[in-house]
Amino acid sequence: MLTVATTGEKVREARRRAMLTQGELAEKSGVGITSIVRIERDQLDTAPRVSTLRKLAKGLDVDPRELLDD
Repeated sequence: MLTVATTGEKVREARRRAMLTQGELAEKSGVGITSIVRIERDQLDTAPRVSTLRKLAKGLDVDPRELLDD
């Protein structure tokens, strides 16, 4: 069975690999902590904006494509 990782799961995993708290990622990326929590919990009504994903990717030092849904 194929498992599909959501954007939220990918952000959380990348943040943990980078050994950052949600607060630290918020500071590094300029994305609000509330937004990061909602993204990681997949609590958004729509997909995160591309600009938000770019900021998160920069703060995590990863390619933005790594954060997209499978």
